[in-house]
Amino acid sequence: MDCTDKKLRIIYGDASLGVGGDDFHYIFSYQTGGMESLVIDGMEWLYRTPKPTFWRATTDNDRGSQFHLRSGMWLSADMFIRCVDVKLRVDGQEVTTFKAPANNCHSNHEYARNVEITFIYETITVPCTTVEIVYSVETSGKIMVRALYKGQKGLPELPVFGIRFIMPTKALGYEYCGLSGETYPDRKAGAEKGVFAVEGLPVTPYLVPQECGMHMDTEWVTVYRNTALDNSNPTPGRKGLKISCTDSKFAFSCLPYTAEELENATHQEELPAARRTVLCIAGAVRGVGGINSWGADVEKAYRISGEADIRMSFVIEKAE
Repeated sequence: MDCTDKKLRIIYGDASLGVGGDDFHYIFSYQTGGMESLVIDGMEWLYRTPKPTFWRATTDNDRGSQFHLRSGMWLSADMFIRCVDVKLRVDGQEVTTFKAPANNCHSNHEYARNVEITFIYETITVPCTTVEIVYSVETSGKIMVRALYKGQKGLPELPVFGIRFIMPTKALGYEYCGLSGETYPDRKAGAEKGVFAVEGLPVTPYLVPQECGMHMDTEWVTVYRNTALDNSNPTPGRKGLKISCTDSKFAFSCLPYTAEELENATHQEELPAARRTVLCIAGAVRGVGGINSWGADVEKAYRISGEADIRMSFVIEKAE
Protein backbone atom coordinates (compact mmCIF):
# COMPACT_ATOMS: atom_id res chain seq x y z
CA MET A 1 0.00 0.00 0.00
CA ASP A 2 1.23 3.52 -0.85
CA CYS A 3 2.29 5.90 1.90
CA THR A 4 -0.61 8.11 2.86
CA ASP A 5 1.41 11.30 2.30
CA LYS A 6 2.41 10.45 -1.26
CA LYS A 7 0.65 12.53 -3.90
CA LEU A 8 0.69 13.14 -7.62
CA ARG A 9 1.85 16.48 -8.94
CA ILE A 10 -0.46 17.95 -11.59
CA ILE A 11 0.63 20.48 -14.20
CA TYR A 12 -2.21 22.22 -16.01
CA GLY A 13 -0.69 23.16 -19.37
CA ASP A 14 -2.47 25.05 -22.12
CA ALA A 15 -2.71 22.03 -24.42
CA SER A 16 -1.80 19.15 -22.12
CA LEU A 17 -2.02 17.79 -18.60
CA GLY A 18 1.11 16.64 -16.79
CA VAL A 19 0.94 14.07 -14.00
CA GLY A 20 4.10 13.08 -12.13
CA GLY A 21 5.63 11.35 -9.14
CA ASP A 22 9.02 10.31 -7.78
CA ASP A 23 10.21 8.33 -10.82
CA PHE A 24 7.51 8.85 -13.44
CA HIS A 25 5.94 11.59 -15.50
CA TYR A 26 3.01 11.34 -17.90
CA ILE A 27 1.67 13.89 -20.36
CA PHE A 28 -1.89 13.75 -21.73
CA SER A 29 -2.43 15.87 -24.82
CA TYR A 30 -5.68 17.56 -25.79
CA GLN A 31 -4.31 18.17 -29.30
CA THR A 32 -3.28 14.61 -30.15
CA GLY A 33 -6.14 13.15 -28.11
CA GLY A 34 -4.47 10.85 -25.63
CA MET A 35 -1.33 10.06 -23.67
CA GLU A 36 1.59 11.79 -25.38
CA SER A 37 4.42 10.82 -23.05
CA LEU A 38 4.92 7.92 -20.64
CA VAL A 39 8.24 8.25 -18.82
CA ILE A 40 9.13 5.78 -16.07
CA ASP A 41 12.56 5.73 -14.44
CA GLY A 42 13.94 7.98 -17.18
CA MET A 43 12.71 5.83 -20.08
CA GLU A 44 10.22 7.21 -22.62
CA TRP A 45 7.79 4.48 -23.73
CA LEU A 46 5.73 6.34 -26.31
CA TYR A 47 6.57 7.34 -29.87
CA ARG A 48 2.98 8.09 -30.84
CA THR A 49 -0.19 8.75 -28.85
CA PRO A 50 -1.95 5.42 -28.15
CA LYS A 51 -5.21 5.15 -30.08
CA PRO A 52 -8.02 2.62 -30.48
CA THR A 53 -7.16 -0.08 -33.01
CA PHE A 54 -9.72 -1.86 -35.18
CA TRP A 55 -7.65 -3.53 -37.88
CA ARG A 56 -5.30 -6.46 -38.12
CA ALA A 57 -3.53 -7.17 -41.39
CA THR A 58 -5.61 -9.40 -43.64
CA THR A 59 -4.77 -13.09 -43.83
CA ASP A 60 -4.97 -15.37 -46.86
CA ASN A 61 -8.27 -16.62 -45.48
CA ASP A 62 -9.63 -13.07 -44.97
CA ARG A 63 -8.97 -12.33 -48.63
CA GLY A 64 -10.37 -15.68 -49.75
CA SER A 65 -13.61 -15.13 -47.82
CA GLN A 66 -13.85 -11.46 -48.93
CA PHE A 67 -13.80 -10.29 -45.31
CA HIS A 68 -11.60 -7.31 -46.22
CA LEU A 69 -14.28 -6.10 -48.65
CA ARG A 70 -17.11 -6.47 -46.14
CA SER A 71 -15.25 -4.81 -43.27
CA GLY A 72 -12.70 -2.61 -45.06
CA MET A 73 -14.01 0.59 -43.46
CA TRP A 74 -12.31 -0.49 -40.22
CA LEU A 75 -8.93 -0.03 -41.92
CA SER A 76 -9.72 3.65 -42.45
CA ALA A 77 -11.04 3.93 -38.90
CA ASP A 78 -7.79 2.41 -37.63
CA MET A 79 -5.71 5.02 -39.47
CA PHE A 80 -7.87 8.09 -38.88
CA ILE A 81 -9.89 8.84 -35.77
CA ARG A 82 -11.01 12.07 -34.14
CA CYS A 83 -10.97 12.86 -30.45
CA VAL A 84 -14.23 14.70 -29.83
CA ASP A 85 -14.13 15.27 -26.07
CA VAL A 86 -11.84 15.18 -23.03
CA LYS A 87 -13.00 14.92 -19.42
CA LEU A 88 -11.00 15.21 -16.21
CA ARG A 89 -11.61 14.11 -12.63
CA VAL A 90 -9.19 14.82 -9.80
CA ASP A 91 -9.70 12.93 -6.54
CA GLY A 92 -13.15 11.99 -7.76
CA GLN A 93 -14.23 15.56 -8.51
CA GLU A 94 -14.91 16.76 -12.04
CA VAL A 95 -12.60 19.55 -13.22
CA THR A 96 -13.75 21.80 -16.07
CA THR A 97 -10.98 24.41 -15.93
CA PHE A 98 -8.14 22.30 -17.33
CA LYS A 99 -7.90 23.91 -20.79
CA ALA A 100 -6.60 27.36 -21.71
CA PRO A 101 -7.46 30.06 -20.84
CA ALA A 102 -9.48 28.70 -17.89
CA ASN A 103 -6.42 26.78 -16.68
CA ASN A 104 -4.90 30.07 -15.48
CA CYS A 105 -6.85 29.59 -12.26
CA HIS A 106 -4.49 26.74 -11.31
CA SER A 107 -1.09 27.19 -9.67
CA ASN A 108 2.12 25.30 -10.31
CA HIS A 109 1.69 23.52 -6.98
CA GLU A 110 -1.32 21.28 -7.53
CA TYR A 111 -1.40 17.79 -5.96
CA ALA A 112 -3.83 14.86 -5.79
CA ARG A 113 -4.09 11.16 -4.96
CA ASN A 114 -5.85 10.16 -8.17
CA VAL A 115 -6.16 11.68 -11.63
CA GLU A 116 -8.61 10.27 -14.15
CA ILE A 117 -8.67 11.60 -17.70
CA THR A 118 -11.10 10.39 -20.35
CA PHE A 119 -10.72 10.67 -24.13
CA ILE A 120 -13.77 10.11 -26.32
CA TYR A 121 -13.20 9.26 -29.98
CA GLU A 122 -15.57 9.21 -32.93
CA THR A 123 -14.92 6.79 -35.78
CA ILE A 124 -15.12 7.72 -39.47
CA THR A 125 -17.20 4.62 -40.20
CA VAL A 126 -20.70 4.83 -41.68
CA PRO A 127 -22.57 4.85 -39.41
CA CYS A 128 -20.11 6.30 -36.92
CA THR A 129 -19.66 5.18 -33.35
CA THR A 130 -17.59 6.16 -30.33
CA VAL A 131 -14.76 4.71 -28.27
CA GLU A 132 -13.99 5.90 -24.74
CA ILE A 133 -10.54 5.42 -23.19
CA VAL A 134 -10.03 6.28 -19.52
CA TYR A 135 -6.60 6.63 -17.87
CA SER A 136 -6.64 6.56 -14.07
CA VAL A 137 -3.28 7.38 -12.47
CA GLU A 138 -2.43 6.27 -8.92
CA THR A 139 0.22 7.76 -6.63
CA SER A 140 2.42 4.70 -7.23
CA GLY A 141 2.56 5.53 -10.93
CA LYS A 142 0.31 2.67 -11.96
CA ILE A 143 -2.15 3.52 -14.72
CA MET A 144 -5.49 1.76 -14.91
CA VAL A 145 -6.74 1.86 -18.50
CA ARG A 146 -10.38 1.20 -19.38
CA ALA A 147 -11.75 1.17 -22.92
CA LEU A 148 -15.31 0.97 -24.18
CA TYR A 149 -16.33 0.44 -27.80
CA LYS A 150 -19.98 1.37 -28.34
CA GLY A 151 -21.71 -1.02 -30.71
CA GLN A 152 -23.74 0.59 -33.47
CA LYS A 153 -26.42 -1.05 -35.60
CA GLY A 154 -25.33 -1.33 -39.22
CA LEU A 155 -21.58 -1.60 -38.62
CA PRO A 156 -19.75 -4.62 -40.10
CA GLU A 157 -17.80 -7.20 -38.13
CA LEU A 158 -14.52 -6.07 -36.58
CA PRO A 159 -11.12 -7.66 -37.18
CA VAL A 160 -9.96 -6.64 -33.69
CA PHE A 161 -10.61 -4.11 -30.95
CA GLY A 162 -7.94 -2.80 -28.63
CA ILE A 163 -5.38 -0.06 -28.03
CA ARG A 164 -2.17 0.31 -30.03
CA PHE A 165 1.04 1.52 -28.35
CA ILE A 166 4.00 2.48 -30.55
CA MET A 167 7.31 2.61 -28.69
CA PRO A 168 10.31 4.74 -29.81
CA THR A 169 12.80 1.93 -30.45
CA LYS A 170 12.88 -1.78 -31.23
CA ALA A 171 12.47 -3.93 -28.14
CA LEU A 172 14.94 -6.55 -26.97
CA GLY A 173 11.99 -8.90 -26.57
CA TYR A 174 9.11 -9.62 -24.22
CA GLU A 175 7.95 -12.03 -21.54
CA TYR A 176 4.36 -12.99 -20.90
CA CYS A 177 2.08 -15.26 -18.91
CA GLY A 178 -0.50 -16.94 -21.11
CA LEU A 179 -0.64 -19.47 -23.93
CA SER A 180 2.43 -20.73 -25.74
CA GLY A 181 3.17 -19.73 -29.31
CA GLU A 182 0.96 -17.82 -31.72
CA THR A 183 -2.71 -18.23 -30.82
CA TYR A 184 -6.09 -16.93 -32.01
CA PRO A 185 -9.62 -17.54 -30.71
CA ASP A 186 -9.99 -20.55 -33.03
CA ARG A 187 -6.34 -21.63 -32.72
CA LYS A 188 -5.78 -22.31 -29.00
CA ALA A 189 -6.22 -26.05 -28.60
CA GLY A 190 -2.55 -26.91 -29.10
CA ALA A 191 -1.17 -24.24 -26.77
CA GLU A 192 0.13 -24.74 -23.25
CA LYS A 193 -0.33 -22.35 -20.32
CA GLY A 194 2.79 -20.89 -18.73
CA VAL A 195 5.34 -18.06 -18.68
CA PHE A 196 7.26 -17.59 -21.92
CA ALA A 197 10.12 -15.36 -23.05
CA VAL A 198 10.49 -14.22 -26.66
CA GLU A 199 13.72 -12.73 -28.01
CA GLY A 200 13.38 -9.82 -30.41
CA LEU A 201 10.16 -9.07 -32.28
CA PRO A 202 9.67 -12.07 -34.57
CA VAL A 203 7.40 -11.78 -37.61
CA THR A 204 6.08 -15.02 -39.10
CA PRO A 205 7.76 -15.26 -42.54
CA TYR A 206 4.68 -15.84 -44.68
CA LEU A 207 5.25 -15.48 -48.42
CA VAL A 208 2.80 -12.56 -48.31
CA PRO A 209 3.14 -10.56 -45.04
CA GLN A 210 -0.07 -10.75 -43.04
CA GLU A 211 -1.53 -10.86 -39.55
CA CYS A 212 0.67 -12.78 -37.12
CA GLY A 213 2.05 -12.85 -33.58
CA MET A 214 -1.17 -12.79 -31.55
CA HIS A 215 -1.18 -14.28 -28.03
CA MET A 216 -4.54 -15.06 -26.44
CA ASP A 217 -5.62 -15.40 -22.76
CA THR A 218 -2.76 -13.31 -21.42
CA GLU A 219 -2.45 -12.38 -17.75
CA TRP A 220 0.52 -10.04 -18.22
CA VAL A 221 3.17 -9.05 -20.72
CA THR A 222 6.43 -7.19 -20.09
CA VAL A 223 8.29 -5.50 -22.95
CA TYR A 224 12.04 -4.88 -22.54
CA ARG A 225 14.09 -2.14 -24.22
CA ASN A 226 17.63 -0.84 -23.79
CA THR A 227 17.69 1.94 -26.40
CA ALA A 228 16.16 5.41 -26.56
CA LEU A 229 15.78 8.27 -29.02
CA ASP A 230 16.93 10.74 -26.38
CA ASN A 231 20.48 11.81 -27.35
CA SER A 232 21.18 12.84 -23.76
CA ASN A 233 20.47 9.30 -22.61
CA PRO A 234 21.38 7.02 -25.55
CA THR A 235 21.98 3.88 -23.47
CA PRO A 236 19.45 3.86 -20.61
CA GLY A 237 20.04 0.18 -19.76
CA ARG A 238 17.56 -2.68 -19.88
CA LYS A 239 14.16 -1.59 -18.62
CA GLY A 240 10.70 -3.06 -18.81
CA LEU A 241 7.10 -1.93 -19.07
CA LYS A 242 4.45 -4.32 -17.76
CA ILE A 243 0.81 -4.62 -18.84
CA SER A 244 -1.41 -6.72 -16.54
CA CYS A 245 -5.01 -7.86 -16.87
CA THR A 246 -7.69 -6.80 -14.41
CA ASP A 247 -11.17 -8.31 -14.65
CA SER A 248 -10.44 -10.56 -17.63
CA LYS A 249 -7.44 -11.71 -19.65
CA PHE A 250 -6.45 -9.92 -22.85
CA ALA A 251 -4.77 -10.74 -26.14
CA PHE A 252 -1.68 -8.98 -27.44
CA SER A 253 0.78 -8.80 -30.30
CA CYS A 254 4.23 -7.25 -30.09
CA LEU A 255 5.75 -6.64 -33.53
CA PRO A 256 8.06 -4.14 -35.26
CA TYR A 257 5.26 -3.15 -37.67
CA THR A 258 1.78 -1.68 -37.61
CA ALA A 259 -1.10 -3.54 -39.26
CA GLU A 260 -0.97 -1.02 -42.11
CA GLU A 261 2.73 -1.67 -42.75
CA LEU A 262 2.06 -5.40 -42.94
CA GLU A 263 -0.96 -4.75 -45.16
CA ASN A 264 1.03 -2.67 -47.64
CA ALA A 265 3.75 -5.28 -48.21
CA THR A 266 3.15 -8.03 -50.77
CA HIS A 267 6.57 -9.64 -50.14
CA GLN A 268 8.81 -9.85 -47.08
CA GLU A 269 11.48 -7.61 -48.65
CA GLU A 270 8.92 -4.81 -48.98
CA LEU A 271 8.59 -4.45 -45.20
CA PRO A 272 10.38 -1.37 -43.81
CA ALA A 273 13.42 -1.55 -41.56
CA ALA A 274 12.40 -2.58 -38.04
CA ARG A 275 12.87 0.51 -35.85
CA ARG A 276 9.88 0.66 -33.49
CA THR A 277 7.88 -1.61 -31.21
CA VAL A 278 4.15 -1.90 -31.88
CA LEU A 279 2.30 -3.36 -28.89
CA CYS A 280 -1.41 -3.97 -29.39
CA ILE A 281 -3.49 -4.87 -26.34
CA ALA A 282 -6.76 -6.38 -27.55
CA GLY A 283 -10.06 -7.01 -25.83
CA ALA A 284 -11.53 -8.84 -28.82
CA VAL A 285 -9.85 -10.69 -31.71
CA ARG A 286 -11.41 -12.29 -34.77
CA GLY A 287 -10.46 -15.88 -35.54
CA VAL A 288 -8.39 -16.76 -38.59
CA GLY A 289 -10.67 -19.45 -40.07
CA GLY A 290 -9.23 -21.68 -42.78
CA ILE A 291 -11.71 -24.51 -42.16
CA ASN A 292 -12.05 -25.40 -45.85
CA SER A 293 -8.57 -24.60 -47.18
CA TRP A 294 -8.35 -20.79 -47.45
CA GLY A 295 -11.67 -19.15 -48.18
CA ALA A 296 -14.27 -20.42 -45.72
CA ASP A 297 -15.56 -17.74 -43.37
CA VAL A 298 -14.67 -17.77 -39.68
CA GLU A 299 -17.15 -19.65 -37.50
CA LYS A 300 -19.72 -17.42 -35.78
CA ALA A 301 -18.31 -18.02 -32.31
CA TYR A 302 -15.03 -16.39 -33.36
CA ARG A 303 -16.40 -13.26 -35.04
CA ILE A 304 -16.65 -9.78 -33.50
CA SER A 305 -19.96 -7.99 -33.97
CA GLY A 306 -19.71 -4.29 -34.77
CA GLU A 307 -23.17 -3.85 -33.27
CA ALA A 308 -22.29 -4.96 -29.72
CA ASP A 309 -20.41 -3.12 -26.96
CA ILE A 310 -16.87 -4.26 -26.13
CA ARG A 311 -15.14 -3.47 -22.84
CA MET A 312 -11.55 -4.05 -21.79
CA SER A 313 -9.23 -2.93 -19.01
CA PHE A 314 -5.62 -3.38 -17.94
CA VAL A 315 -2.88 -1.84 -15.80
CA ILE A 316 0.35 -0.23 -16.99
CA GLU A 317 3.29 -0.16 -14.59
CA LYS A 318 7.04 -0.38 -14.27
CA ALA A 319 8.40 -3.91 -14.44
CA GLU A 320 10.18 -4.94 -11.26
